This record gives sequence, structure tokens and C-alpha cells, in this order.
Amino acid sequence: TSRETSERFAGYAELVYEALSYAVPFWVTLNEPWVSAWLGYSVGVHAPGYADTTKALAATHHLLLGHGLALDAMRALGREDNRLGVTLNLSPVRPSRDRESDREAARRVDGQANRLYLDPIFRGSYPEDMIEHYRGESDFSFVRDGDLEKISAPVDFLGVNYYMRHMVREDDTGLDDVFSSVQARVVIPHNAERTAMGWPVEPDGLTEILVRLHEEYTRTPIYITENGCAAHDYVDPEGEVKDEERVAFLDAHLWAARKAIERGVDLRGYFVWSLLENFEWTEGYSKRFGIVYVDYATQRRIPKMSSRWYSEVIRRNGFLGDEDHA
Repeated sequence: TSRETSERFAGYAELVYEALSYAVPFWVTLNEPWVSAWLGYSVGVHAPGYADTTKALAATHHLLLGHGLALDAMRALGREDNRLGVTLNLSPVRPSRDRESDREAARRVDGQANRLYLDPIFRGSYPEDMIEHYRGESDFSFVRDGDLEKISAPVDFLGVNYYMRHMVREDDTGLDDVFSSVQARVVIPHNAERTAMGWPVEPDGLTEILVRLHEEYTRTPIYITENGCAAHDYVDPEGEVKDEERVAFLDAHLWAARKAIERGVDLRGYFVWSLLENFEWTEGYSKRFGIVYVDYATQRRIPKMSSRWYSEVIRRNGFLGDEDHA
């Protein structure tokens, strides 16, 4: 919530960039600022554990300002061949019912989750409807002259982390902490396929968000910097991890990415989340996203079925069975 954090971050970025820019060609300033701001300062499930919308809004701006100041500091070092960008976790939003109240709820969720970050970076302004919505929580006085010019400095690429679409309905009970500040809650159909995180599997949402970025925001090159799923993985008696659901998930999302390319999106790359099992925020080691299984007791690595499948996709530089998706 402190503006000084933005300035300190820029100084940190400059030091790291000066030391490593000769060897690392691509740089992401921030990864998922929405998560840091809203889950850390509004919902309170992540550090520092606040439940205060006013703090979340200030944190949002200071994260974005830190991004802009870091870009400025790194570019001043003159490594013209390097590429500098930012990664946002983005989700298309749809109303769960054909009601005006739910359509308005979807607009507000889109404003908080997507436009509150996309608009400053690519349009140099915060969305007016969200400023109006949060007027009782903040006067946005943390935005100073020149801030938005720094935040909207051109990036060389945009990173997109995609996991799910948000289907929402109006709800002012405050029971859904994630979107209670916009009087909405997420609705997941009972018959929806879900990952081990409880998230719905909706690969066409990836096509939807990529095409929207291309049509409404930017022609900047895009990289899918995270896409993957947690599954209930286990080592079978033969010593293998047969994660068929992850193979299906990755295959469907790669095809969704291809459809976006066919619709004109300048998509340059795709990164699976993740190579190894990871420490997943407050979930710790309880959720497994890796395509390589890690036995935490012994640190033994076991390539899963998905890793062998993905290796073959890379080797071929294409899909298996293109005719199935024609």
C-alpha cells in the first residue's frame, strides 16, 4: 500500500537486470498482480492477509506503478535486444443467467479482474465504471500526475496466465470473498469438469480472452506464460504416473491457442505450468501441477504421462492427430 514499494521495486529490478540482462533475453516485471493485490489485501488468504478493499486498490496501483518504473529503469540500461513485458492472470467473464443483474455483475467482475489492469497498461487510464463503483472505498488519490504515463509505457510482449473462465451472478451477501467487493459470486455448474483445485475446465475461454486482447487492447506479441492443471496424481504399482486428465487438458488448451492464432492473435509462445510440482501459494505442496512428479520424501523425480506426451508434441513441433481437430 506504500508508494515507496514501487520505487524500491524499480531499484531492485535495475540491479537484477544490470547483472543478468546479458544472459536473459526476456523479462517479466510482475506476475499476476491481481493475485497479490486482491487475494493479499482484499480477501486476505495470501500475505499480508488484509481484508480491506481500500488497501487492495492502493496495492493494485502501486504494483502497476512498480511495473512502469521498473520498465523505465531497465530500458535506461540500453539492452535493446532484450524484451520486457508483464504477465497478467486473465479470465473471460460471463453471466450465469439471462438477467440484467447478472450481466451487470459480470461487467463488474470483468472490471476488477481484467480491466483494472489492462486499461492502465494499454489505455493509460483506469476504467471509469470501476472508479465510480469503488468511490465509497477510495478516491484514487494514490494516482499522481505522470503515474499512468509510466504504467502505460509500451511493453514488448504481454504474458497471459489462463486457467478458467468466470461464470458469475449478482450476490451482495459477501459470502464469495473473491468478488464480494463487486457484489458478485462465481457459479460453477454441477456437471462441470473440474481440476483438483476445483476450477472448471474451459479451454475455449483461452481462445476468447486472447481474441479479446487482440481486438480490444493490443497487437503486442502475446505469450501464454502459464497454463496447466492440478490433478490427483499418484504413483501406480508399476511406478508410473498416468495423468490422462492433464494430457487432455493440455491438448485442449493448445488447440484453443491455435484457434486464437487462426483468428489473428500474435501468439508467440506457450509455457506449461509447471515442469515440477510447485509450492502453490497458500495451498503449499498439497496440489500437484507438474508434468514431472516429485516424491517429496526422497526428492525422486518421475516423468508423468503428460511429460512424455508434451515431449512428443515439442519434438514434432505440432499436434498428434491433427485430423481429429480439423
